Amino acid sequence: MTEFVLVAGARLGSWAWDEVVPHLRAAGHGAHPLTLSGLAEKRGMPAGQQTHVQDIVDAIEHRDLRNVILVGHSYAGIPVGQAAGRIGDRLEHVVLVDAGVPADGASFAAGWPDGGAALKASLDANGGFWAVPPASHYAGHGLTDEQIARIVRGSTPHPGATLTEPAVLVRPLGELAGTYVVCGLAGEGPGEDVAELLGEERWRAAGLDTGHWPMFSRPRELARILLGASPG
Repeated sequence: MTEFVLVAGARLGSWAWDEVVPHLRAAGHGAHPLTLSGLAEKRGMPAGQQTHVQDIVDAIEHRDLRNVILVGHSYAGIPVGQAAGRIGDRLEHVVLVDAGVPADGASFAAGWPDGGAALKASLDANGGFWAVPPASHYAGHGLTDEQIARIVRGSTPHPGATLTEPAVLVRPLGELAGTYVVCGLAGEGPGEDVAELLGEERWRAAGLDTGHWPMFSRPRELARILLGASPG
């Protein structure tokens, strides 16, 4: 049995996977959506980048999970990519869903076109947190008004230190087996870091004709891609 460990992006918690989890479990697999420190029901807990990496590693080790498919969406690709290299032979596959790709010594903010200056200014203006955006931020991503309202209602400000602290890779992500999910409505498309990753022998691409939040807009189709990464 495959154990899916699911980590959503910035401002989101385990609840973001509510419509994906039933499809995975119906196929006979384990599904473990995680909430990272400082978010959702863990709001108020101090968190930096390595806190989130440790959250993931601890969840896998404490539950003694094996045959793990580790899934990271958006921001969560950064801590997921680091955690993947730290769980040894527990890992079966990595899936990045329209996600950031960690680079050793670089932060999530460093991947922004301006080197993260605009993001850091936003954090400074909001007490060190990345504020929850308005509903208009989600337009054009294949989401219904009801889905957008649910995302906005459930989101919490994101701890800024997790975005500005550097990644620490103990193993290059390209050495691991993985899938990168490209969401066709999510802007300009994958960058050079994704192209480089997909150039590795053990990585492949999968596409979804939807926006940046497929766990809401296309949960069944996303689950199908995740199940396709499992040998079972």
